[in-house]
Amino acid sequence: MIETILEPKMLLTIALMGTIVYITYLTKKNTTASDFFVGGRSFGWFTNGSAIGGDYLSAATFLGIAGLTFQLGYDGAYYAFCFSIGLTLLAIFVAGPLRRFGAFTVADFLAYRFHSRRARLAAVIVVLAISGFYAAPQLLGAAQILSMFFGTSYEFGIIFTCVVMIFYVGIGGMKGTTINQALELWIRLGAFIVMLVAAMYGGLHYDKILAAINSFNGPITGTSPYALDGSDINFDGAAWTGTGFYFPTFWQTISMTIGLALGTIGLPHILLRFYTNPSAKAARKSALMAIGIASTFFLLAVFLGVVGRAIFISGSASEEVMRDLVLGGNNMVIPTTALALGGDWLLGLVIAGAFAAIFSNLSGLFITSSGALAHDLYASFMKKDITQKQRVVAGKVAIVILGILYGGLGLLVKDASIGHLVALAFTVAASTFTPIFILGIWWRGMTEKGAIAGLVIGLVVSMWMIFLPGTLPSFLQFKIPGIVTVPVGFLSVIIVSLLDRKVPADVNDFMKRVHSKESETA
Repeated sequence: MIETILEPKMLLTIALMGTIVYITYLTKKNTTASDFFVGGRSFGWFTNGSAIGGDYLSAATFLGIAGLTFQLGYDGAYYAFCFSIGLTLLAIFVAGPLRRFGAFTVADFLAYRFHSRRARLAAVIVVLAISGFYAAPQLLGAAQILSMFFGTSYEFGIIFTCVVMIFYVGIGGMKGTTINQALELWIRLGAFIVMLVAAMYGGLHYDKILAAINSFNGPITGTSPYALDGSDINFDGAAWTGTGFYFPTFWQTISMTIGLALGTIGLPHILLRFYTNPSAKAARKSALMAIGIASTFFLLAVFLGVVGRAIFISGSASEEVMRDLVLGGNNMVIPTTALALGGDWLLGLVIAGAFAAIFSNLSGLFITSSGALAHDLYASFMKKDITQKQRVVAGKVAIVILGILYGGLGLLVKDASIGHLVALAFTVAASTFTPIFILGIWWRGMTEKGAIAGLVIGLVVSMWMIFLPGTLPSFLQFKIPGIVTVPVGFLSVIIVSLLDRKVPADVNDFMKRVHSKESETA
């Protein structure tokens, strides 16, 4: 028992948990709804920029991007390129106006823009759908790490992570969530930098290993004991370093680019973060900082995915490394590569970083969804005369409910790819909230009915194309259907608004508010 606790992976994970508990304890005082849902709008650009990075760079980036690169080669690396575009578009078109508007939740934007309870309700439904879609792969990553490196069952991993989240977000609210997210981001970035140094020190330079991979064609030594058919796995390096194998057509590639690049603008937990800045100027600086952090992170993730593949095809790694790359290479290449590069201490640092990624992203989803349930649904529809204290209590109850709901979803995606599931969540966001926020901020002609139509039609078409592709003709079957669903979302808003023409009477006041100079609104 004592030997187990003294293992590096256990010590560093316990240290992370202890830090989270301590920060949560320090930030437990949440007396108003503003404290609980937007951290009292008190976070500057550095802390909030770090937290946005922590929220955005989820398990999909810490584990999934490297895993997709390991598995698919250049086709997997293309995911990172698409993800990185989204934050730039968000900083240019949405961050500043959204903060000038000021609110508690994403649904507030629609409710106040159109003075509409129906629009608020539609937004709540979409927030919960996107958050659920995004939470499931985060829980999958947590359960797989616990199972692979601590020997626990998948089901235990899901329950354990949900319990940590209920404590972490329920007590600390947005204040605790933000500080923890900022800290967790730097743990992850530190882990990646240490892995980079270890790889370079070991002679695994990018050009050198890429040439070795490209020239490899044949069975990989040491994989037969873990392969399903009992023989060594064959690998074609030329195919891996080529493109167009996972996305075999031009339109499949364009469809993924649209879905991922525009999805960031519609992610509720990222949008909510801009409400926590004290001003629009701080919101823009936070977004720019997040872009720099994310770009660095994506480059390192792709590099480490290539390093993992080079170690794998060499066949010279330990039995433990070869086993883990065969059995869980697509999602667990980062921890396994860390073990190969630096032994137990580097593995421990990476496991702590992986938990930090998962906790950081999940906490953002929990706080956003709790706002949708407690602020937008309960306080707006069920009990309008609710006090500030009761709003906070309602938010905490919502977090318990969400823990149960998201835990159930996590159990359903046991064998899925983390990176691909998150990509689908991005597509749903790009097809629903992205048209609403882009057009809502920059087009006076958007109406209540147009906004609701965009949310509902965008959500339904996205779900249909993702879950029931077999019901569609072959030319409409896309792995990531952004090329169809995003235009459908935009056109639904525009066409219905033009037919409706009932633009709110105070639309000019709204536009002045979100586009006015900093001094007028900060």
